[in-house]
Amino acid sequence: MRAWRVHQYGRPSEALRLDEIDEPVPEAGKIRVAPTRTVLNFNEIDGCHGRYRTVNPDLPYTLGMEVLGTVDAVGEGAEEWLGRRVHATAESAFGGYADKVICQPDMVFDAPESLDDTEAAAFFFPFHLSWLGLHERGQVQPGEWVLIHAAAGGVGSAAVQLAVDAEARVIGTAGSEDKCEFVRSLGAEAAVNYRDGDFATEVRDITGGAGVDLVFDGVGGEVTEASLRCMTRGGRLMIIGFASKIEAEDAVGLPPRLLCFSQVSIGGVLLAYSSNPAVYGGMAGFNINPRSLGDRIHEELCERLAEGRIAPLVGGTVPFEELPAALEQMEDRLTTGRIVVVC
Repeated sequence: MRAWRVHQYGRPSEALRLDEIDEPVPEAGKIRVAPTRTVLNFNEIDGCHGRYRTVNPDLPYTLGMEVLGTVDAVGEGAEEWLGRRVHATAESAFGGYADKVICQPDMVFDAPESLDDTEAAAFFFPFHLSWLGLHERGQVQPGEWVLIHAAAGGVGSAAVQLAVDAEARVIGTAGSEDKCEFVRSLGAEAAVNYRDGDFATEVRDITGGAGVDLVFDGVGGEVTEASLRCMTRGGRLMIIGFASKIEAEDAVGLPPRLLCFSQVSIGGVLLAYSSNPAVYGGMAGFNINPRSLGDRIHEELCERLAEGRIAPLVGGTVPFEELPAALEQMEDRLTTGRIVVVC
């Protein structure tokens, strides 16, 4: 089978080779998906550069986290999944850029029948992560000001839709005027071009000096620190990723003085589910969500999808053979929405 594998670190076109490797066989309790689509993620760019410590297997390895396809083989105990069209996360969050992908059922969900393969591929990660950040952890309320960073991206655009659906007042940041217009078209009350200067000052002006109640931060680094300067007392800052610079994952924390003076709460958000109660807490700071929560979130999202309140946003499609070039376009901040790969 074909697989895009990282052989050396560098830009995706330098790091990746399209190899022929043996098809994997699912062990007991696991499933195998034959993808029709996969999706690009910033974490995979970091994987090409060898700077993503969370997913850092030995070279060479098959890149890719997400797939959309049909379950074509199962291990003992997973028979119920055979033949179903699913969103799935590759086991251990790598191995997805291949013709056959092994997955753990805890990170597999039925794809909505109303969506074609391309739309369905763009649905799972952005909306689950956004729900976790806005509703489960962020506790968004109607009428609150919500600041969403990287709002034109795959996750950010989903977060804008869910925040608008929650009747919040949404401000999005993006890196160009065209992207800002795109964010406004999703229902955001305002959009700020972060390349024009200090977004925190503009956000404070938009809110009449009050600041925002909730920040959905998938950028990290300096953006996180600046966000504290435009939040209201008692606000909540949800850290969901580090698109600006993955090294911020392990950087020294925020200035204590700023934390004291801002009087806000900071929370982390992780998209990971498990049916094993032993891993819900107590894993030395690595707490996974119960699968039952994932099922409830998926049901909530599918209801909103069916009612036309949210929709996956596909920024473009690319052939499987052109995957490295597409990753480089994302790395250069030239994309909006989700970029779906046709397998």
